[in-house]
This record gives sequence, structure tokens and C-alpha cells, in this order.
Amino acid sequence: MQYDFITIEGNIGAGKTTLATALSGRYNARLVLEEFADNPFLPKFYENPQQFAFPLELFFMAERYKQLQELLLQKNMFQQLTISDYLFTKSLLFAKVTLSADEYRLYQRLFDIIQQQLIQPQLLIYLHAPVKKLQDNIKKRQRGYEQNIPDTYLQSIQETYLQYIRQLPVPILFVDASHADFITNDRHLNIIMTALDRTYTPGLHPVELSPV
Repeated sequence: MQYDFITIEGNIGAGKTTLATALSGRYNARLVLEEFADNPFLPKFYENPQQFAFPLELFFMAERYKQLQELLLQKNMFQQLTISDYLFTKSLLFAKVTLSADEYRLYQRLFDIIQQQLIQPQLLIYLHAPVKKLQDNIKKRQRGYEQNIPDTYLQSIQETYLQYIRQLPVPILFVDASHADFITNDRHLNIIMTALDRTYTPGLHPVELSPV
């Protein structure tokens, strides 16, 4: 493995945690998973986005920073590779969608200060799936507070991600996850692993997963 730090990103329900967990098992990698369930504002946000968006995003940013700083600055002689299921910039991307203009400007100032202290991934795997596929995956995992997420919200997150990754100065494996199955289809996981064996220049590099 030529990389020390790989991040997997994508919209809500894209399969980030599933792929990160599967790859960490294959590579004996250190696994960094977002601890979203500990955010007390998450259920409240889905009920009243306008009131709870700012504390929600602040909590997420603080927890992501704490987790990445603690885990990535610790050396592990038995695990050379670290795989994360989120990019720290995710905080800013979601905030751009959920916050008012004034709140976002304040949030961005805090984000810019914090981000400078973190290690950035050497390669990003981006899972792209249509909103219908995302909604199907969200329903399957049966988290009560997620079941009424509007399609328009998922579409806004999708567009914000796509705009951001197009100018990100790292190699990006752009995976069409419309038919992705990293649990029961070993071939899909092997396609990702084969792609990771190659060397890439910064920019988007498409990876397709066929439905069969």
C-alpha cells in the first residue's frame, strides 16, 4: 500500500462506513469512523433545521477535530495505513447547506483556524449515488431520525460535494456507487482494491461498479 491516510466520502447513505470497514479489514488498517450518534442535536435538527443547525454543525466540527487529531497523531507500528469514513472539510460543506449566510461566515472563520492543524488525506475515495439509492440505503439502516430526510436536502449536499471535490488538489477515486454492494459482493471490493494499487495524479479518476 502506497498510502498512509485514505479518506472515504460521499452523501448521507452512500456507503462510506461500510466501505471503510471492509477496506480496513483487508489492509489491517487503523479505522476512523465518525461518531455521529453522540451528537445530541442531530434528532432535533431533523425536526427543526433552522433552530438547531448551528449547534449541530459546531458539535460535529469539534468532535471530528478531536477524533482526527488524537488518532492521526498517534503512531501505530502495527498499522501503517489509516482509513477514515469522513473528510474534515465535511463540516464546512454541510454547514454551507444548513446555515444562514451570517452563521456560515462565522463558522468558516472557526473552521479555517482548526483545519490548519490537521493532516490531510493522500487519496480520497468519493462514493457517488443518485438520491433514490441514498434514500433506499437510509431506510435500510433504520435510524429513526433519518427517515424523513427530504430529497432536496440530499440533492443540495450532493451538489455541494461535487463542486468541492472538483477543485481538491489530491487524487480522487470517483466511484459510481449506484449498484455498490461492499458487504456481499467481493468483486466490488476487489475493484476498489485494484484501483488503490495504481498511482494517480490530483483530480477525478472514475471507477465503475457493475450491478452484476
